[in-house]
Amino acid sequence: MINKIFFAKEPILIPEIGINHFSSLKSAKKIVDSAYRSGSKVIKAQIHIPEKEMSLEAKKIKPGNSKLSIYEVIQKNSFKLEQEIELKQYIEKKKMLYIASSFCQEAAIWLHENNTKVFKIGSGECNNLPFVKLIASFNKPTIMSTGMHEIKSLKKSVNEFKKRKTPLILLHCVNLYPTKLELSNLGRIKELQKSFPNIQIGLSDHTSGLETALASIAMGVKVVEKHFVVNKKKDGPDVKASIDEKELNYFNHNSKKLFKSIFYPKKYLIEEQVTRRFAYHSVVAKEDINKGEKFSLKNLCYKRPGTGAFHVNKIFNLIGKKSKKNIKANTQIKKNHV
Repeated sequence: MINKIFFAKEPILIPEIGINHFSSLKSAKKIVDSAYRSGSKVIKAQIHIPEKEMSLEAKKIKPGNSKLSIYEVIQKNSFKLEQEIELKQYIEKKKMLYIASSFCQEAAIWLHENNTKVFKIGSGECNNLPFVKLIASFNKPTIMSTGMHEIKSLKKSVNEFKKRKTPLILLHCVNLYPTKLELSNLGRIKELQKSFPNIQIGLSDHTSGLETALASIAMGVKVVEKHFVVNKKKDGPDVKASIDEKELNYFNHNSKKLFKSIFYPKKYLIEEQVTRRFAYHSVVAKEDINKGEKFSLKNLCYKRPGTGAFHVNKIFNLIGKKSKKNIKANTQIKKNHV
């Protein structure tokens, strides 16, 4: 499964549990079951140790998607580590790949010690060099979101993985929950592809639907991360930025069809030849042309089909040359006529 993500040959969506379980292990397992029913072989979690990842000042800062402080949001919606290990085991019993974000070194080390195979670095941590260095030191395949950062600051973090030759995926991300379509900034994907040509560029999408995710496929994205929930009617910080099982099914079915339509042949398709034969235009005698008569725009014209010896664009090459034979009106000019 790791190779299918890091060397993806077709689109894949990584459903993220995030904090949509509201600290209920039963709810988290329902989310896993729902993703599994949709055919997902991977799911992403978040590991939070509030007292380790946030200072007291965090109790005064409110995120844009909640009336509570960020400290209260995380404390209210995070698992104890013994619950998290139970969730990890539940996921892996289903033969699904467990990926997790961590937000402090203690959580990162815990994930490493518990044999997490793929790490995720969130946008808030992707320019935290001490933290990035720690994750990179594990030499595990890593996915890193890039929201809120300029290319210059990303390069330092990317280099930590490059020098260790550790597989890395960068995800374009806008850190608004939910993100309005007009703020999704998909053009940044092209900037990331240009700046990091040897790294796979994906999308961490916080819009409320699938439009942005599907549009990114046309830009070469193969890995999309979306918050995932069982019930979109339930109130919660990340619910509006989440998709459900029905939408995941839609993505899994249609993204692959869309991806198949995106390829770049060096010239026209061979399959188009049947249409070229009747749709193109050939040089034709506008009127009867006598042997020895000069070709001109008065006695030549162009008509379908495109099966003649002279394509319409060759008509000017014939002007002034003498006809070697009598030619009937409304017939194609042949090579032995010139």
